[in-house]
Amino acid sequence: MRLLLLGCTGFIGSGLVPKLLHSGHQLSIVSRKKKNKVNPVHNNDGINYIQADLTTSLSWQQTELQTALKNAEGVINLVGEPIAEKRWSKNHCEKIIHSRLKTTELLIQTIKELKTSLKVLINGSAIGFYGTSRESIYTEESLQGKDFLADLCFEWEKIASMKPKKTRLTIIRTGIVLEKDGGALGKMLPVFRAGFGGPIGNGLQWMSWIHRSDYCKIIETALTKKDWEGIFNGVSPNPVTMSEFSKTLGKTLNRPNLLPVPGYLLKLLLGDGAKVVLEGQKVLPIRLQKKGFQFQYRNLSDALLNITTSSKTS
Repeated sequence: MRLLLLGCTGFIGSGLVPKLLHSGHQLSIVSRKKKNKVNPVHNNDGINYIQADLTTSLSWQQTELQTALKNAEGVINLVGEPIAEKRWSKNHCEKIIHSRLKTTELLIQTIKELKTSLKVLINGSAIGFYGTSRESIYTEESLQGKDFLADLCFEWEKIASMKPKKTRLTIIRTGIVLEKDGGALGKMLPVFRAGFGGPIGNGLQWMSWIHRSDYCKIIETALTKKDWEGIFNGVSPNPVTMSEFSKTLGKTLNRPNLLPVPGYLLKLLLGDGAKVVLEGQKVLPIRLQKKGFQFQYRNLSDALLNITTSSKTS
């Protein structure tokens, strides 16, 4: 398929782009960075690179971007300012919101203006849609939560749903994506390898995780399966508590699991953003399982063993 990729030059893209190329898809990748500054994984002569700031309407008027969109059979939109890497100041929260909502709004607007023949739109979202809880179990049928991230995901999904009727929409509510070169695990690995690892907070919060290779497989499958429409939870079937995650990671690395990170310390560093780490949700991928999706890494121990022993990212 001819694909236009938005927000796919970072951690997720490092796994997704090689997979799509291997499957024979033709890729146009949009990034704010110049081609020579893009992730080396993407430095492939077969990729069409487009430099643009997707939050500005002027960028969407670029001939190169409009041509790529008009020719695309599928669009993958994963654009978004990182959620849990900085303190949630008013300015940063506005960036988190604007990067997702404005980009998606302009994408949908341009699709309609160009009257494209776009077959499928795969749009990002997050399990933050459900809010947080230690007791509840969430599926795709669960109601929206009542906090900042829940409101953001609701609006993000609402904008994406305004796509043309002929375009199939698949929304993936993403969990904690695991690989060694980024994300939450990328930050934890050096600490654990040094022998200073431990659970964050009280360890009772749920972590709904997924191996990056499985997450990329979900996206690739959704491109061509015409019955894959609507909401899917992008998580493993076996969520764990933070305490279990920490113990499993320590055991995998043969390192102690002795030094918990106090919740108050994380709150000092991230402010309200600490909520993402200190509070969690138990989310299940019911719709993926009903569709017969085969996870390569269903269990955390298998996922972590693959990640910590493989010589290359997957």
